Amino acid sequence: MRDRLTTAQSTSAMRRWGPGIATLAAMMAFAALSPAGAAKQARQAAEAVAPRQAGDPIMAIVSIKSQQVTFYDADGWILRAPVSTGTTGRETPAGVFAILEKDKDHRSTMYDDAWMPNMQRITWNGIALHGGPLPGYAASHGCVRMPFGFAENLFDKTYIGMRVIISPHDTVPTEISHPSLFVPKPEAIAAAPRRADKLSVEAEEATRAADEAKKAASVAAKEAASLPAALRKLEQQKARADAELAFADKTLANAKTDQARAKAEELKQKAVAKAADAATQLDTAKAAAQPKRDAVAVTKEAAKVAAARKAEAVKAATDAKLAGEPVSVYISRATQKLYVRRNTHKPAPDGGGEVFDTSIEAPVTIRNPEQPLGTHIFTAMAKTDAGLRWSVVTIENGDEARNALDRITIPQDVWDRIGPTALPRSSIVVSDEPLSSETNYRTEFVAVLSNEPQGGFITRKPTAPAMIASDDGWDNGFGFFFQQRDPYVQQANPRRRSQYQYYQPAQPMQRGFW
Repeated sequence: MRDRLTTAQSTSAMRRWGPGIATLAAMMAFAALSPAGAAKQARQAAEAVAPRQAGDPIMAIVSIKSQQVTFYDADGWILRAPVSTGTTGRETPAGVFAILEKDKDHRSTMYDDAWMPNMQRITWNGIALHGGPLPGYAASHGCVRMPFGFAENLFDKTYIGMRVIISPHDTVPTEISHPSLFVPKPEAIAAAPRRADKLSVEAEEATRAADEAKKAASVAAKEAASLPAALRKLEQQKARADAELAFADKTLANAKTDQARAKAEELKQKAVAKAADAATQLDTAKAAAQPKRDAVAVTKEAAKVAAARKAEAVKAATDAKLAGEPVSVYISRATQKLYVRRNTHKPAPDGGGEVFDTSIEAPVTIRNPEQPLGTHIFTAMAKTDAGLRWSVVTIENGDEARNALDRITIPQDVWDRIGPTALPRSSIVVSDEPLSSETNYRTEFVAVLSNEPQGGFITRKPTAPAMIASDDGWDNGFGFFFQQRDPYVQQANPRRRSQYQYYQPAQPMQRGFW
């Protein structure tokens, strides 16, 4: 594995990457530099392409120390190039990121419409990989500048959700095995598409039933809406008739002459008939209104039950469909929690990027929680006969990677839920850090090393909060609810761990299978 991840010697043609990539190593642009700048430029690493057929990239590692980015596929490094990260006071934050959005011809809204070609965003507050001038040292406002030609040739090879690791020092993936790493079950993976299709049909049926029940409840409520006014009118009519009858009785009792009594008697007979008719109308209306009132209660309850069934069916169908996607897990010592994310590939409803499923969150037990774990990124690189081949990248020292996993106890029901269908590119991130406030429904996990400079991060505007409700669903009309967190980027000393604001869910997330 070490040879695969560090040298990966092969002479076969790079047909999957196209002929253009073979020229990347010769595409360095040299600008006129001062003597000091020329010295710095001379020390900077050159572009390199692995002498073998390249597969799809799985991760990129940016070394702030060496001012270099390296891309890796399942068998090792495939591309390497110099970069220019953030200058003093605007340092590129070290941590764990992923590609969130891509723009071939991006213009900065933050820096006077500056051209940032082949931009690949890794935070929503403006940190990105893009083509730019390379003076030979850290010089950007927080972004990672790459050679123009390198960025252009790379642009179509990466994808939303691809891991980008920014390390303060030099680090490479190394092979690792551990009982806590996912071991998929072939039968579960084979059954996943059929199960997803079946549950998708059930969810569509439940959605239709819920829509029909909601419509029936609406019709019943509409029919019953006029009942109170109609009954009040009849009650008032009966009250007037009763008052007229009472007046007729009083008139008859006070009549002094035969003529007056006869007239009063005639008035009373009419009042009796009118009161009886009013009472009959009111009783008939009340009798007719009761079934309508009952229908409102019945249809409302039926709509409630149907909506609950729809929600359960949609959750089941969504989970089944997500089982066909690589899974990402983040375990934080700071929060003592585990978070799970998968890319739905659904465009974000408010524009920009894609929606990540954020519905699983669970407590974990960490032995000796007062002791650092470090920050380790475990990645499933490829399938093997036994399951998956894993690598680990460590970017913050704490405990050794294996020991860090040994100290963590993960709920078995969570592992049983996501482990059997784990695929290559699945990952487990273990860190002392909480999730960054930049983490939201449009991101994979974003975590920054709080003991490293973050000037380029904190000087940018925080992501604007948003609340989005969507009924159009992922692909099949399933409903989703997304809440973008209310991120706040600290304006204090970026090196102090206790002052950085982190992601916190608005309320505990619940799932039907828990």
